[in-house]
Amino acid sequence: MASATRERPPLIEEDALDDLVRAAIGRVRGRVLEVGAGEGENFSAYDPSVEWLGLEPDAERRAELDRRAHEWSHRDRTPFDAVCESIPLADASVDAVVGTYMLCSVTDMAAALAEVRRVLVPGGRVVFADHVVSPPRTLHRAVQRAATPFTVRFDDGCHLDRDTHAALDAAGFVADRVTEVRVGPMLRVPVFLFEGHAP
Repeated sequence: MASATRERPPLIEEDALDDLVRAAIGRVRGRVLEVGAGEGENFSAYDPSVEWLGLEPDAERRAELDRRAHEWSHRDRTPFDAVCESIPLADASVDAVVGTYMLCSVTDMAAALAEVRRVLVPGGRVVFADHVVSPPRTLHRAVQRAATPFTVRFDDGCHLDRDTHAALDAAGFVADRVTEVRVGPMLRVPVFLFEGHAP
């Protein structure tokens, strides 16, 4: 019989979480699409051999992303002005997809993940990091549910209460390494780091 209580993920500092995410990104190779790439915060984590492509729907962030892409020698790699639900690439055209703290804000997570799977080569790798919903019947989950209408409106569409792990499973991705942590010290936000592949 399954235990009624699940072991709580470890509590770590933001710097330690950043190290985990950077290590995961550093393991991808080949032609890599970063979705919701923001202002290029992840450039230093990539292996130098990576052929980077970026997608960022926000115009101001995309302008900064474009500038930093040139600084990091990703010339002729102008970021796409597009959302993850409609990626302007051919089927099976990238070796890996990376997304950090962006699945919480896509309009349709199932559609976004279907697009990610479409553009990946068979066996292509994915790395996703995001804050996620707390376990059922916990105070933290109730707070997330109550706060989400406000974060959606005032924090770039962020949903605090998404079950990203379930969505990745439903999209057919195979988990190779999953890390769940809580980030302190105050809010103890649950964060999920998924490294996997398309079948």
